[in-house]
Amino acid sequence: MSSYRDGYDYYVMRCMDFELEPINFYYFVQQLSQEQLEVFNEQAKQMKGWK
Repeated sequence: MSSYRDGYDYYVMRCMDFELEPINFYYFVQQLSQEQLEVFNEQAKQMKGWK
C-alpha cells in the first residue's frame, strides 16, 4: 500500500503546482486502472524480493 501512497503524494504535489484541489486517497485508489494496479503490485513484489 505504500507504493499507492507514494503515487498519491506525487499526485497531490502536482495538483498543488497547478493550484488544483486533489481528491482524497480513497478515491485516488478507486480510480486506478487494472493495469496501474497490476504495475503497482508487480513493483511491490520486486521490492520485497518475490518472484
